[in-house]
Amino acid sequence: MDFLKKIFGGGNDGSGQKAKDRLKIVLIHDRTDISPQLLDNLRDEIVDILAKYMDIDTQKIEINLDHDDDAVALVANIPILRIKRGKVANL
Repeated sequence: MDFLKKIFGGGNDGSGQKAKDRLKIVLIHDRTDISPQLLDNLRDEIVDILAKYMDIDTQKIEINLDHDDDAVALVANIPILRIKRGKVANL
């Protein structure tokens, strides 16, 4: 029975989700001509800047590019855990 689950995708190894995530990155690259590396760099810089002002959940960040007929929009879902109060480090 375990053999059939492995063949037909019944396993719980998460490889299906990983494949979906990789496919999304490839599709984003094809549609916007932005390399996956550039998108990763952009994500890292956004996280660095936001981390100066708030604590964020870096494990649940989602950054995508939405497409319209005429435009591309950067859409970010960044869970905020806490706003930092008081003196913030100089930029």
